[in-house]
Amino acid sequence: MSTTQSERLRELLEPLVRSQGLDLEEIAVDAVGRKRVLRVTVDSDEGADLDTVADVSRALSAKLDETDAMGQAEYTLEVGTPGAERALTEHRHYRRAVDRLVKFQLREGGELIARILTVDDDGLDLEVPGVKGRKATTRRLAFDEIDKARVQVEFNRKDKNDMKEEEEA
Repeated sequence: MSTTQSERLRELLEPLVRSQGLDLEEIAVDAVGRKRVLRVTVDSDEGADLDTVADVSRALSAKLDETDAMGQAEYTLEVGTPGAERALTEHRHYRRAVDRLVKFQLREGGELIARILTVDDDGLDLEVPGVKGRKATTRRLAFDEIDKARVQVEFNRKDKNDMKEEEEA
C-alpha cells in the first residue's frame, strides 16, 4: 500500500473512529489472491467490546462506500482490536498495559520481562518477578532505553479480586 493511500485512508477514517470514542491504531491493505483486505485496528483506554467494533465497522463501511478511497476493485473490510500479545509503540499503549506482563527488548541489548506498575511522561516503573523463590524487585525503565515491547499472555495469573478473596478466607 502506498504511503499516499495509507495517509488518505487514515485522514478519511480516523475522525469516524474518534467519534466512537476509539483510537485508530493501524490500517493495512493486503492482497489475498485477486481480492484485497482492508484491516483496521481500533482500541481505547477501556478496550472495545464487540458491539462497539460492529458499530465502527458499519460506520467505516458506509464512509468507504461513499468515497473512492479503495478504488473500484473488490475488497473486504475487517475491523478489530489489537491482539493479546500486542506490540507497545505509543505512550497510550504503555498506559493501557499497566498491570500487564511485558517483554522488553532493550536498546543496549538484552531483554527484560516485567510487569508495568506505573507510566509517566519519561518512562515506566516495573515489577521484575523474582527467580527461584526470590522476591520481586522494582525497576525504573526510561522510554529511550526500550527498543521493542510486547505484552505477554498469562494463563495462570490470579487477578486482584481472586487474591483479595483468598486473603479474606
